[in-house]
Amino acid sequence: MPRTPALPDHVHTFVVGAGFGGLATAIKLQEAGEPDFLVAEKGPDVGGTWRDNTYPGAACDVPSQLYSLSFAPNPDWSRSFSQQPEIQAYIQDVAERSGVLDRFRFDTAVEEARWDDDDHRWHVRTTAGELTSDVLVTASGALSEPRLPDIDGIDSFQGEVFHSARWRHDHDLTGKRVAVIGTGASAIQIVPSIAGQVDHLDVYQRTAPWVVPRQDRAYTRLERLAFRHVPAVQRLYRTGVYWGRECLVPGFVLQPALAKPLERAALANIRRGLRAKPELRERVRPDFAIGCKRILNSNDWYPALDRDNVDLVTDGIAKITPNAVVTADGTEREVDVLVVATGFHTTDLPIAHHISGRGGVRLSDHFAEVGMQAYKGATVHGFPNLFFIVGPNTGLGHSSMVFMIESQVAYVVDAVRQMRAQGVQAVEPTPQAQRAWNEDVQARMQRTVWNVGGCSSWYLDDHGRNVTLWPRTTYTFRRLTSRFDTEAYVATPARTTDTDRKVSA
Repeated sequence: MPRTPALPDHVHTFVVGAGFGGLATAIKLQEAGEPDFLVAEKGPDVGGTWRDNTYPGAACDVPSQLYSLSFAPNPDWSRSFSQQPEIQAYIQDVAERSGVLDRFRFDTAVEEARWDDDDHRWHVRTTAGELTSDVLVTASGALSEPRLPDIDGIDSFQGEVFHSARWRHDHDLTGKRVAVIGTGASAIQIVPSIAGQVDHLDVYQRTAPWVVPRQDRAYTRLERLAFRHVPAVQRLYRTGVYWGRECLVPGFVLQPALAKPLERAALANIRRGLRAKPELRERVRPDFAIGCKRILNSNDWYPALDRDNVDLVTDGIAKITPNAVVTADGTEREVDVLVVATGFHTTDLPIAHHISGRGGVRLSDHFAEVGMQAYKGATVHGFPNLFFIVGPNTGLGHSSMVFMIESQVAYVVDAVRQMRAQGVQAVEPTPQAQRAWNEDVQARMQRTVWNVGGCSSWYLDDHGRNVTLWPRTTYTFRRLTSRFDTEAYVATPARTTDTDRKVSA
């Protein structure tokens, strides 16, 4: 077995994470003539969330043509909505063909990254050793660290317990009594996939989601031939999907009433899916405006709840005993396996606990004080040469995060290019630029369905601020990140004397 190369002492750009964001950053740095980079990935392979989430039924809720890198089209998608194995295979193929994998280090977790204001470098400690870098790019993503529920007694459960993102494939669910906690994006894929296998399934719902029909189908042989041999056809499909998704934006950010057609489709989905148990229809109807929480896509969620061996439980969980789940009404339901589908840390980025900026200030402490915010979702005052891919307020409720990732990657790569061309050693956004950007984002957020739709979602932080989503169109975001705007930054020139000189860029 080949020996993993040791870490270099220094690289110009150090990238954390090898999902879509880290991989795209590496490829674009290479193309820009900036090959002095290293990508550290805590897992054993590329893929990020698509490597980790291998639960039954795992699939994307964004159409395949849009959920891929624009510079690496995949003519071999088998369906209009791709499943996890196919997406992971696509990411692996792009990585192998790109010629950048020699600068990836797997099974290498970042333990600490500390900015040194004397030498204007990041000092990084990983599980594989230490190094320094001029630039630190965190592409660890918002869906990387599972969130476990705080339920009394969960540690005492004697059966199997696992999070949806850490699925135990070595544990056969056949004939078992299973409880699934959560009714979010993962749960609505897991439940239909295992309902026919288990003896009995309890689904614990705290808040009913809006679920619209999934317009999924297999591509015909003719379509796949066209994708492979007439690339313009695939570009046309992608363009159509993109603009179809952008048409949803006004219903989210301007006038929620414009989303009524989606609501009607979701209500019809309920009626079609729940025929044997019509009494469930009201219990699964959300009590908030559609779009306030993530809209889910499924044709088999409601039919799964309609099965004889599946019970929907809407009473709150009071505690968990060694062999059962007990709800607030005192009912005790015995189970063999507990599946936790309760999402991820999104408003508390795990990587922030490992990054310290100027003066030793930890990024997580900084965010706790001022809220999770960044300039253009990419940079933070007080943390020079730190760049986010999928940073604060860059998430979407309607379209493909790959589009946003490519926009941020272009911004970061242009920053690296301009720093080198202009002889700049360090950059950070001015307080004024960062404040103005975030005040505008939050002002626009006030009228969105995410703020006025009557729900409490993972989009919001502990102060009720939406620090997750982007409240405008994606093409606006792309325009705003199309170049690195040096006028919004303070730059430190490369050292020419014993004393640094700070100037405005």
